[in-house]
Amino acid sequence: MNDLVSRTGARLLVDALSGWGVTRSFGVPGESYLAVLDALRDSGIGFTVCRQEGGAAMMAEAVGKLTGRPGVCFVTRGPGAANAMAGLHVARQDSTPMILFVGQVARPFRQREAFQELDYGAVFGGVAKWAAEIDEAARVPEFVARAMRTAMQGRPGPVVLALPEDMLTETATVPDAPVGPIAEPWPDPDAMARFGRMLTEVQRPMVLLGGGGWTAEAAGAMADLAARWRLPVAVTFRRQMLFPADHPGYAGDLGIGPNPALVRRIKEADLILLLGGRLGEMPSQSYELLGVPDPGVPLVHVHPGAEELGRVYQPALAIQAAPGAFLAAWRVLAPPADPAWAEGTAAAHAAYRAWSDTVPPHPGALQMAAVVDWLRALPPEAIVCNGAGNYAGWIHRFHRFRRFGTQLAPTSGSMGYGVPAAVAAKLLRPDQPVVAFAGDGCFLMTGQEFATAVQYDLPIVVVVVDNGMYGTIRMHQEREHPGRVFGTDLRNPDFAAYARAFGGEGFTATTTAEVRPALNAALACGRPAIVHLRLDPDAITPATTLTAIRAKALGG
Repeated sequence: MNDLVSRTGARLLVDALSGWGVTRSFGVPGESYLAVLDALRDSGIGFTVCRQEGGAAMMAEAVGKLTGRPGVCFVTRGPGAANAMAGLHVARQDSTPMILFVGQVARPFRQREAFQELDYGAVFGGVAKWAAEIDEAARVPEFVARAMRTAMQGRPGPVVLALPEDMLTETATVPDAPVGPIAEPWPDPDAMARFGRMLTEVQRPMVLLGGGGWTAEAAGAMADLAARWRLPVAVTFRRQMLFPADHPGYAGDLGIGPNPALVRRIKEADLILLLGGRLGEMPSQSYELLGVPDPGVPLVHVHPGAEELGRVYQPALAIQAAPGAFLAAWRVLAPPADPAWAEGTAAAHAAYRAWSDTVPPHPGALQMAAVVDWLRALPPEAIVCNGAGNYAGWIHRFHRFRRFGTQLAPTSGSMGYGVPAAVAAKLLRPDQPVVAFAGDGCFLMTGQEFATAVQYDLPIVVVVVDNGMYGTIRMHQEREHPGRVFGTDLRNPDFAAYARAFGGEGFTATTTAEVRPALNAALACGRPAIVHLRLDPDAITPATTLTAIRAKALGG
């Protein structure tokens, strides 16, 4: 708004979000921010009514992943804020821009442990990039502008702003804050020149992609540069959408249970370019892939956050830059005419194809190979979502992501992520197929958000892989305490009937022959649908069984 008129804190908040281009928000309504709901009603910002705050926060996080702009979530104080922590933690570990607005008790009641009162700075301070409370309506534009920039600049991440109930109804006559471009760190020219020299002097380089702050343009630039330089490129845990799997330089993903040939290639590399990521516990194979703090190999680490450079691994060359900026600077460097590593790049891609071409058989009448075949037949723009669990191993190892913006999966390993992410994806990309995978335990963490899909007529397909247990924990249990099963069994509902009870469609497959017809029917029905797959409990990963794990642990 240009004219200075008196506005409530709630109206100032909604106007500030509109100024920053926000058109969608998620949340569970609460009395602590009723004034915001009223202001949203008259704005151009949609509000998706969710069934639990954790699901709402995960939806906002998914928006941040797909757009690079902060997803916005509103929750009420106390229990609502506590529920939202799950989605906030995903945003933190996945480097996703997000803003969580939380209702707060009226200002005169603070510090008395009033009804549902929390100290949000203390509760969220270790997870959010910034957690603050807006103390007066006149400061709303200032706080929102800072929140937007904090969420996007440097290493992207979540911000929490608490909204005292009485502040939202207080009036102030203040202008909106100016909205300008987001600052993007660009690499130092001397550092780029040094990088070019380092790269042309080695024999076995490896590029690792990860982290946040990527765009479709940056991913495309990376694919072009990899082709020009004929470099091998791997992606870190659950970042497959950063590089097309059919690219001749693609070497695979460095996640849980990676291709041994890829691990060996990285260990034998004489230069590693880590672009955008942090190489945390999962991709680093519990910090054993490289040395800490000396990686044991020349490491070029490119990251938009200065605090991440040298935090764990001491690089030979540290470059503070966003992925897109670094790649733009790299484009002016000339590749060697006949790079020494070209033959190794071809071998790396061949090793990836050998690792992922064929889905090995496993116990049971229903084979996951049929699911993978169906998934691969989807158009390349299909968005695939999943939460945490061993079922995801088949997706990550065998599905071939070919386009940016087609993968929503938590690097934080958060269960329950798939369904909320699918709801957000279908809202944003209604013309693209959206498929969510969830284990039986994973689904029931946030399965109630299937009701949100039904309410908003979002034809997502949810594939529930049901093995009657918390499979990942059972796997570790058999490894550490073989034969002493305790606390991991699940007695599940009929998930197809669950879907129909919510007003969606439900399908069941218990054999391989039933898989493709069920999945095709779910995709074609035009309504939110659940496909209930009954998987043999012994089929715990693509590479082994519970029986084999138990036998090995017992010395058999």
